[in-house]
Amino acid sequence: MLSVIFACTTNLNAQNNYGGQYTRSFHDIMTTVGNRWNVRFKYNVDTVGLRLPYADFRVRPYSLEETLTNICKYFDFNWWKQNDGLYKIKPYEYPRRHTDEGARMLDYLRGLYSNRQQFEVRRDSVRLQVRRLLGIDDYKRCLVHARPVLGKVLVRDGYTTQNICIETLPGEHLFGTIYTPHPDKATQRRWRAANGTGKYALIICPDGHFAGGRYRKDEQLRLATFARMGAVCVDFDLYGWGQSEEEYGKDSHRTDRAHVIQALNAEVLLDYMWNNRKDIDHNRIGVNGGSGGGTHTVLLTVLDDRIKAAAPTVNLASHFDGGCPCESGKPIQLAGGGTCNAELISFFAPRPLQIVSDGGDWTASVPTLEYPFLQYVYGFYGARDKVENVHLPGERHDYGPNKRQANYDFFVRVFGLDKSLCDESKVTVVAPEVLQSRIAIHKVTLK
Repeated sequence: MLSVIFACTTNLNAQNNYGGQYTRSFHDIMTTVGNRWNVRFKYNVDTVGLRLPYADFRVRPYSLEETLTNICKYFDFNWWKQNDGLYKIKPYEYPRRHTDEGARMLDYLRGLYSNRQQFEVRRDSVRLQVRRLLGIDDYKRCLVHARPVLGKVLVRDGYTTQNICIETLPGEHLFGTIYTPHPDKATQRRWRAANGTGKYALIICPDGHFAGGRYRKDEQLRLATFARMGAVCVDFDLYGWGQSEEEYGKDSHRTDRAHVIQALNAEVLLDYMWNNRKDIDHNRIGVNGGSGGGTHTVLLTVLDDRIKAAAPTVNLASHFDGGCPCESGKPIQLAGGGTCNAELISFFAPRPLQIVSDGGDWTASVPTLEYPFLQYVYGFYGARDKVENVHLPGERHDYGPNKRQANYDFFVRVFGLDKSLCDESKVTVVAPEVLQSRIAIHKVTLK
């Protein structure tokens, strides 16, 4: 009998040796956690065969989310709350953090500067480091400076479109479309009387990851409507999307090279328009993009002092740098010992800035986190009225009518565009091939 008891005790200790390497299956501990808090888990990770050392000791009876952090960090996983009853378990992502981490980052940044002088020392240092970490100047030294290939000007109702292709690096090209105002004579006279020059504002429009790329309906509606109201607008293909995909291949986009090439293309287009279009008002240069295009809107304000007004849309957060390497592949967030997109766009102060956010994506935190931080910085300049937030709590991640209207209104205010011509029903939405350059594209092999 004694030998049986000893054998059982030895076996129990082998399975539950708290002083050694007690383990429990990942599946079992997550089932226990789910039952305890009455929640479900959705997995974007492979959990087969995983075992967790000291699993039960990682449970915090007062906090489900701290418990999940303790469990997930062992496997380099992370948790994301979908709703009150569902959590998603995902691999660790370097550009994505929890909202409370964003709050702590903004508190840290506030502690670095309490006045304009301290802020500007930080701003100038971080901006230089961003350029270096992005590596854009190495690429700019290799620019071809070729004459662009311009397509036929197509006349629409109050605007024109013209495709543009520029060889940037040897054998590599950017592909875009220029939307230009085409007012009738009475409107033209009215605009000339209003600004005294007859010149147009310019808005550079980096694209995001919405289906259809820059050829989609909402992008055409937005750029054409801006043009009808008096602003020249230019968009261009994401690296590895649209015609760029034909040149680089479909796998090229999710690379850190995309991050710098997209920033480079925006600068090349701005340089071309600035130097060659005599109808552009150099005092009214803006940038506006949504989602990933919003990330590049922020980046362009950091890189180029010619920008006078900016409207990043459904992208800004202190806790999310952009989920694609084309937004966060180069380590620019390490500049200055650590920064975030909210601080990067704060460097734009005191120039006019509008942040459009919604309740259905990571920008839900803007009214309570990022916007107050921007007001704090703009306060150094006595310019809190120059930063605005249009928050749409009932909407989700898109570039829908209310988001477009918010940006129409913003650029009407800051650039004096003609709001009476804000009518999307006048826009002709065309097939993608109409907005593409008719040039021979040769496959690029990158080393």
